[in-house]
Amino acid sequence: MDATRLRTYLQQFEPKLWTTLREGYTLQHLRADALAGLTVAIVALPLAMALAIASGTTPEKGLHTAIIAGFLISALGGSRVQIGGPTAAFIPVVFVVIQKFGYGGLILCTLLAGLMLIAAGLLRLGTLMKYMPQPVITGFTAGIAVSIFSSQVKDALGLQMEEVPAEFVERWSAYARHFATTQPATVAMTVLGLVVIVGLRYWKPKWPGFLVALLVCTAATTLFALPTDTIGSRFGELPTALPAFDFPRIPFERTFELLPSAFTIAFLAGVESLLSAVVADGMTGGRHRSNGELVAQGVANAASALFGGLPATGALARTATNIRAGARSPVSGMLHAGYLLLFMLLLAPLMRYVPLAALAAVLLVVAWNMSEYEHFRTTLSAPWGDRVVLLLTFLLTVFFDLTVAIEAGVVVAALVFMYRMSESVEISSGVRMTDDDLDEAAARARDEQQRLRLPRGVEAYQIGGPLFFGAANRLDSLLDQFFEKPKVLVLRMRLVPVIDASGVHALRKLAERCQREGIVLILSGLRDQPNRVVAQMGLDGGAGGLHLASNFDRALKLAQSLVAARG
Repeated sequence: MDATRLRTYLQQFEPKLWTTLREGYTLQHLRADALAGLTVAIVALPLAMALAIASGTTPEKGLHTAIIAGFLISALGGSRVQIGGPTAAFIPVVFVVIQKFGYGGLILCTLLAGLMLIAAGLLRLGTLMKYMPQPVITGFTAGIAVSIFSSQVKDALGLQMEEVPAEFVERWSAYARHFATTQPATVAMTVLGLVVIVGLRYWKPKWPGFLVALLVCTAATTLFALPTDTIGSRFGELPTALPAFDFPRIPFERTFELLPSAFTIAFLAGVESLLSAVVADGMTGGRHRSNGELVAQGVANAASALFGGLPATGALARTATNIRAGARSPVSGMLHAGYLLLFMLLLAPLMRYVPLAALAAVLLVVAWNMSEYEHFRTTLSAPWGDRVVLLLTFLLTVFFDLTVAIEAGVVVAALVFMYRMSESVEISSGVRMTDDDLDEAAARARDEQQRLRLPRGVEAYQIGGPLFFGAANRLDSLLDQFFEKPKVLVLRMRLVPVIDASGVHALRKLAERCQREGIVLILSGLRDQPNRVVAQMGLDGGAGGLHLASNFDRALKLAQSLVAARG
């Protein structure tokens, strides 16, 4: 590898922190990052403890993970505003691993997952992770939400039972057997926590609802001496220091048994962090380095394991909070970790009074947000193959295992895709691929003439081939190809024989971005299958300034009238 290629290769892994400092970092930037970091830390404090407890371990493990992994993800990552730490997606996997292999098994899983992520980044597989079919992501995300809800019933109702079974059916059978032991005081705290969180979202959306709910429930429990479990009654005093670097007893002899779970953790960490980074780019107008982000996630997970922590990844909700709070650089994420350390050192003696019902209320809200009900319902209106993939992934996640669900979902999605391709060839035979009856050379000549007569402020782009989950990601950077943003963008779709749910999702994202940037989007020449699917999934001429035209000539006339109307 020559020096130029090596330099280009290494640039993919340059932390955004270095880029930010090189561009110039002022005191004003530091003030903004300090405020944003404090805001995110207030949100992350109750979440970190709740996620750790739901995973089957102690609350300080969540705090340690948010501090150690959160700092490294921000310091080394490829996104300017990414916030890392434990997330709800890991709960089902971590819970099962701890039950089967003990906490030492989880340490090994997290360490292996970190090494896998580092390898994936170095092999430049970051862009490949974006090609995950949308129904698979929606299916296992909704399944995880159901699993999280299921795991919180014991603490939400105060059921007097020992261990909560890992399997879904056995878990609910155990709940049914112990339902008579429901504690009214615990139910009251759960309801109070939910009312505070939901109420603040409507009346005071800028307030940290999770933390306020914990404070209100803790005050009520303490003042009225309510008979409900607290962090102190179940886990004792929280430590007031970070754990030392240590290698606990790890069952290396069971490494091969742990590999599937380690792969699942690595997969979830990679996909969730990159999805969060993409959303952050859309909110800030920035561009993340996907391969550098994977390497940072790997280093953070390996470090978390060596300090006895949990798996970590980019957290979408906390990242969005960071952006809305005015974050300017990765320094905000690093300060968020510092604030959490300060909170742990100063507030640990008081955290023992927090009722577990309040943390259960926090996770019930997290589960609802994670379910993405509207997205799930929309995908159910997609073509039959996407519906099969969605429901299969969802049901396997809930009733069996997340690893099996992801593997089966991807395989079935690939089979559905191959079927669609064979069907597409059959349907396309004898159908001319131009707007009217011209031969190929004449059509090409006409396209060149049409390009020359594009009015000022109008740009046209043509898609050729099926717009499916493997190709939909290419639309993400479409607007970045224009030196000067157009007033109207015509997307020619006459060469697209087939579109799936991921393709419609990509078109919707493009339409939303065009609307944010003041660009009118016109889709021209939709063929039968794409036109039918687009209509089924609610992406029509009234969605976000999107217009449909039957052919390119009509699209041009519409574009001219729109440019004229806008002056």
